[in-house]
Amino acid sequence: MERIGLEGSIAIAEAVRLADVDVVAAYPITPQTHIVERLAEYVANGKLNANYIPVESEHSAMSACLGSSAVGARTFTATAGQGLELMHEVLYVAASSRLPIVMAVANRALSGPLSVWGDHSDVMAARDCGWIQIFAENAQQVFDLILCAFRIAEDSKVLFPTMIHLDGFHLSHVIEPLYLLEQEKINQFIPKYNHPYALNPDKPLTIGAFGLPSVYTEAKKSQDIALCDSKKIILDVWKEFGKLAGRHYLPVEKYKADDAETLLLTMGSYSETAMIAIDKMRENGEKVGLLRLRLWRPFPFDEFRQAASGAKTLVVLDRALSFGGPPGPVCSEVQSALYSLETKPKVISFVGGLGGRDMSASTFENIIRRGIKKSDEGVVSDFEMIEVRE
Repeated sequence: MERIGLEGSIAIAEAVRLADVDVVAAYPITPQTHIVERLAEYVANGKLNANYIPVESEHSAMSACLGSSAVGARTFTATAGQGLELMHEVLYVAASSRLPIVMAVANRALSGPLSVWGDHSDVMAARDCGWIQIFAENAQQVFDLILCAFRIAEDSKVLFPTMIHLDGFHLSHVIEPLYLLEQEKINQFIPKYNHPYALNPDKPLTIGAFGLPSVYTEAKKSQDIALCDSKKIILDVWKEFGKLAGRHYLPVEKYKADDAETLLLTMGSYSETAMIAIDKMRENGEKVGLLRLRLWRPFPFDEFRQAASGAKTLVVLDRALSFGGPPGPVCSEVQSALYSLETKPKVISFVGGLGGRDMSASTFENIIRRGIKKSDEGVVSDFEMIEVRE
C-alpha cells in the first residue's frame, strides 16, 4: 500500500474515481472547488468514465443528482456553505426518495458577514434533512469515508443519501500523507450499484408522488425508522473496511477517555488539535479525555451514552450558533440524549472556531479548565463563546 501526499480535496476526487462513479453533477464554490475541478479533469482525460454535468447552481446540481441516481447511476456531488443551503429543498427530496447520492461537504461559515472559511453552520442548518451524515478529521479519513459512503448508501437495506463532512480549508486545502487502496480491493468492497427501484420505462413506477394528509405522517415515520435502522449497516461497513484497510471507524471515538473525570466532545479536524491539549493535561496528572462524534445522523444514542457515562463533566464544543435558542446545536442534542439518565455528567457548552478562526491546543486547555470550573460552580445553564472580543 503506497503512502503519498495529497490535498484533502484531491483525496476525495481519488476516492470518487476509484469508486467508478457514473455521474458527477456539481457547481463550484469555495472551498469545495478543487474536488470537482479534479473530477472534471479525470473525465476529460479519460481517467474516469463518467458523465460530468456542469450546472448553473447548486440547486440544479442536486436536482440533476436526483435524476441520475433514480435511474440507477452511481452519483456524486460536492458543495460547501451557501451552496449547501441553495440546494436545501432538494436535499429532502433525495432522502425521502431513498436515492443513494454521495456528497462531500467542505464545511463553510454562512453569510453574513460573507465568509469563505470553515465552521459548522452549514451542516447544522441541514441537520434534519434525512441524510446520513459523517464527519472526517483528516485527509485519510476523508478518503476512507467517501469509499464507505458509497457502500453504505447503496446497500439495499439503506438507500439513503450520505454526506461526508470535512472542514473547509483546514482539510480541503491542506496536503497530508495518506494511504490509497488498490483498485482491485475497492472493486471487491464496493459492488456494482443496483437500485432495486430504478426508473425504467419498461417497468414504470412512481417516485415522490403527491402525499395527502392521510398518508404523509406514515411516510415520514417509515423514513425515520429506516434512517435509524441504517446504523447497523454503517457499523457493518466500517467493520468490513477495517479488515480491508486496517483503519477502523466508530460512531463515537474515544481518546484517553476510559478513566477520565472530564471529557471534551468535538467534531471534525479540530479534534486532532484537542488531542494535543489532552496529552499535555494528562502529563500533568489531570484525568481528562476526548470524545469525537463521527456519526452525526443517525445520532448514535447508545454509543454516546456509554462513552460519556463515567465522566463527571462533559465539555461540548460547537462550531455553530443556534441563534436566539438553546446552547449550540451539538450541545442541545447531547443534553437531550442524556436527559433521561439518572446518572449523567454535567454538560458545559462552548462555541468557538466560527468563520474559520483558529483554535490552538492552549485554547482547548482553557476550554476544559473553564468547563471544570463552571461545573464545580454549578453554572451549566448557559453557553460561552471562546476568545470573543467584547
